[in-house]
Amino acid sequence: MFEEELQTATAIAREAGRILLGIYATDFGVDYKGQGTSDPVTEADRRANSLIVRRLRAAFPEDGIVAEESEDHGAALTKRRIWYVDPLDGTKEFIAKNGEFAVMIGLAVDGGAQLGVVYQPSADKLYTGIVGQGAQLVQGGQTQSLRVSDCSFTSDLRLVVSRSHRPNSTTELMQKLGITQETVSGSVGLKVGQIAEQRADLYVHVSDKASLWDACGPEAILRAAGGRFTDLSGQPFRYGTSELRTRRGILCCNGSAFDAVLPVVCEIGLREGLLDSAC
Repeated sequence: MFEEELQTATAIAREAGRILLGIYATDFGVDYKGQGTSDPVTEADRRANSLIVRRLRAAFPEDGIVAEESEDHGAALTKRRIWYVDPLDGTKEFIAKNGEFAVMIGLAVDGGAQLGVVYQPSADKLYTGIVGQGAQLVQGGQTQSLRVSDCSFTSDLRLVVSRSHRPNSTTELMQKLGITQETVSGSVGLKVGQIAEQRADLYVHVSDKASLWDACGPEAILRAAGGRFTDLSGQPFRYGTSELRTRRGILCCNGSAFDAVLPVVCEIGLREGLLDSAC
């Protein structure tokens, strides 16, 4: 199931990646979304967005498409199958030219993430996953199956955090769980990739600033690899609604440590005002 969708999304992600790399190699300009915001956008975001939407619409004309750089999402949300697209996840990393950015394409069916593709053009690194059917990494002509670690002791967990911002809650989280190993990365999709590769075990986004196009593809990959992807209260994300923001934060973890991590993450979410009731 979903093999045609996966092959198509993979080809589209690679094509979009070539657009990103073409602009990445130039002295490109940077705009900002709305007056007074710090949310950057580049020609790479726009051109990759246009290509992905056009290709998906041609391949699956009956599906809805919700893409970050597209304005009208209303009609898409009435569909049973909806593609969620972030054409350039990690725009700040793209601008900084550190290579930690990705094309992310996810498919939600009946409100749940089902398929995901995350492609890092700078490393030609492709993560894919279909929930219930497994996850894979393709790089350098080699394909390997992905499975999260079985680490269950919180003090042994490896935390991956955002390169561009590190909230105070990160230090608190590490102290309460006894975590001593921390690594940094751009892009939600690449952080999830690290967990799926067993290079990390945990990622916590204590903010309401992300959106469902940041979540759908990575969620499908992580769950396909045996991990958990929820809000800070442990509840699953629901796709196909008018609420596009992940207002209750994001928790990504291997399956073995999830139950031990959740109470601490929930407590932080409550204090930060992202949750309104105990988990």
